[in-house]
Amino acid sequence: MDRIKVMVNGIPGNVAVNLFRHINADNRFELLHYSLTGPEITDTEYRCDDSTIRLLQPDLRDGFMPGILKTAGSFISVDFTHPSAVNANAEFYSRWNLPFVMGTTGGDRDHLEAVVRNSELSAVIAPNMAKQIVAFQAMIDFAARSFPELFKGYSLQVRESHQKGKADTSGTARAVVSSFQQLGIDFSMADIDQERDPETQKSEWGIPEEYLTGHAWHTYTLTSEDRTTKFEFTHNVNGRDIYARGTMDAIEYLHHQLQKNDRGTVFTMMDVLRGI
Repeated sequence: MDRIKVMVNGIPGNVAVNLFRHINADNRFELLHYSLTGPEITDTEYRCDDSTIRLLQPDLRDGFMPGILKTAGSFISVDFTHPSAVNANAEFYSRWNLPFVMGTTGGDRDHLEAVVRNSELSAVIAPNMAKQIVAFQAMIDFAARSFPELFKGYSLQVRESHQKGKADTSGTARAVVSSFQQLGIDFSMADIDQERDPETQKSEWGIPEEYLTGHAWHTYTLTSEDRTTKFEFTHNVNGRDIYARGTMDAIEYLHHQLQKNDRGTVFTMMDVLRGI
C-alpha cells in the first residue's frame, strides 16, 4: 500500500512539531520536508530530530509550489498555524488544489467552508482533533437537538485553560456553549472564563508544571435557579499527543474520500469518527 504524502504546516509551532514527529514514526505516511510558516519567522529551516524542514513564509510559498508538486505529486496539507492565517491559507490550498486538514481554530469559518465547497478540493475542518472530545461534543449536541430548553433557567459557568501562546478562545468551548444555549441556557460567548497565565494555572488550577506549555482544561458547570442541583462536565488534556493521533486518522479518512473522487466537500471529525 502506498503511503499517504503529508505536508505539516505551522512549524516551528509546538502542535505542528509534535504532529510531525508522530507522522514521521507512522508507516502509513510519507512526510514532505516543507512547512508553511508565519511572516514573523525569520529562519529558513527547522531541524526536527533527523529531519530538516524548509520553512516557507507567505511571500515565498507560491514560488516553491510548482517544484514541490512536480517532485511530490499529490499530497494532503495539515494546518496548525495561527488563527489570523486560517482564511489566507485556505485560499492558498484552493489556488493550488491542495486537500487539507484544518486543525487551526479562528478565522471566518463560514468563508473557510465556502472556499472548499466552491473548489475542486475537499477538507476536514474541525475546532478540535481529539476524537474523544469530539464524541463528547456530539453527545451534548445530541441532547441539545433532542431536548431543547431542557436546562432553561439554569446558569452556566465555563472555565477553560490553555497554554500562554494560544491566541483565541477555545473552539471546543464555543461549540459546547452553543449546544448549551440550545438547551435553554442564557449565556454569552464573552462570558467564557479563559486562563492563559502559567502561574495561575499552576497555583490555582493545579495543572502540572510540565504541561503548562501544552494543555487544554475545560469545565462546564450548570446550576439550577434554586441552587439545589448542579451538573458538571470536565475534560482535561495534558500535552498534545491526543490531537496528533486524531489528526492522523483525519488524514487517512480524507485520503480515502479523495480516492473516491470526492471533491468540494467539507468533512468534520464526526465524519472521521464514523469512518474509522
